[in-house]
Amino acid sequence: MEIIQTPIAGLLIIKPRVFEDARGFFCETYNRDQYAKSGIQLDFCQDNQSKSSYGVIRGLHYQLNPHSQSKLVLVAIGAVWDVAVDLRKNSPTFGQWYGVELSAENKLQFLIPKGFAHGFSVVSETALFTYKCDDFYNQPMERGILYNDPALNIDWKIPADKAIVSPKDELHPLFKDAEMNF
Repeated sequence: MEIIQTPIAGLLIIKPRVFEDARGFFCETYNRDQYAKSGIQLDFCQDNQSKSSYGVIRGLHYQLNPHSQSKLVLVAIGAVWDVAVDLRKNSPTFGQWYGVELSAENKLQFLIPKGFAHGFSVVSETALFTYKCDDFYNQPMERGILYNDPALNIDWKIPADKAIVSPKDELHPLFKDAEMNF
């Protein structure tokens, strides 16, 4: 596996080794020992999946401390534009975002540590999105930031008239008003 650094400290792109032949392919999507050897020592406790159609934007989601979550995300079917926003107040990249396309074709993974808001948009006809978390979902600690906050100016790779956003995500506060404790 190859670890690719992003411009934001802690956000990592992981490129697994893929073995392809006439039958298809094989790749290891997670091996605790291999991740640990690469300096990634997380104790994942929950796996989640979502299936969405083109234009769906989910996010920006996070949980407050002491139940913040690191996430290891990948796409099993289709493609998404995956985005993380730095919420760590003492970070030199506080308030900045980084995005990467994750797809069944490129098999990339995105490691999002605690202290980041996370979201994605579906850029294929459908997408099956899967992720590991290192803390359990905790509804009282759940928070969000409005996906289209002009201060963040995130390019979701979806025309505004094609965006499909849940009513819950439409009600998140702007970045400047969001509760953060990182």
